[in-house]
Amino acid sequence: MQKLKNKVALITGGTNGMGFATAQEFISQGAKVIITGRSKETVNKAVESLGLNAIGIVSNAGKLSDIFDLQKQVQIHTNTLDVLFVNAGYGKFAPIEMVDEAHFDELFNMLVKGTFFTVQQMLPIMNVGSSIILNTSFVTEFGIENFSVYSAAKSAVQSFIKTFSSECTAKKIRVNGISPGYIKTNIFNNTGLTPDQIEGAVASITPTLPFKRFGEASEIAKTVLFLASDDASYIHGAEILVDGGLSNIK
Repeated sequence: MQKLKNKVALITGGTNGMGFATAQEFISQGAKVIITGRSKETVNKAVESLGLNAIGIVSNAGKLSDIFDLQKQVQIHTNTLDVLFVNAGYGKFAPIEMVDEAHFDELFNMLVKGTFFTVQQMLPIMNVGSSIILNTSFVTEFGIENFSVYSAAKSAVQSFIKTFSSECTAKKIRVNGISPGYIKTNIFNNTGLTPDQIEGAVASITPTLPFKRFGEASEIAKTVLFLASDDASYIHGAEILVDGGLSNIK
């Protein structure tokens, strides 16, 4: 039995990593999936790979004019949504002394404003009984040096889970979140690190993880599927850690 048969889902940042893996999972479970990405090239490539049940929209989660146009773009393909996975984002990391206003604004525009206004714009077309899933992060659980701005932005997204779920209860829309740990994605690509530095960072982080490995994007996707499906029909205002125990095992 397909868990999302005849459902329509929107996944922001769906061209790679966790978003792309979730699109694959949703489609395998019977959904039609609309993905967004920042460039036409990556969107087209992802849609080609995902197949006939995928639709792509070029939209930048850090650009409000794109977000305010997104509902209209979605409605070209569907009048209603059953699932919204607000996933778009990446990290940039620096010591407190090295953070400038551009760094701060880039992360808050994308992760905080982007999340808030994406939900705001999509709410009018969300079906009764639909599901909204936000992407937070394990970094909200403890302090990590050089992560001050990224952690603050993700903490704001974490707070949206509670406030959005409170407001959406009357609409019979469930709101939950996933909190990924270190996952095999391209998250380091926008940090300014060289490939060698990224390889070194991964090598130094891996031994500190409870299972001594990074998580797979597919492991995130299966959790998002659970929250999106009727299997989670009585889960509301919750955040599920998908971090291999990193937040709780020291």
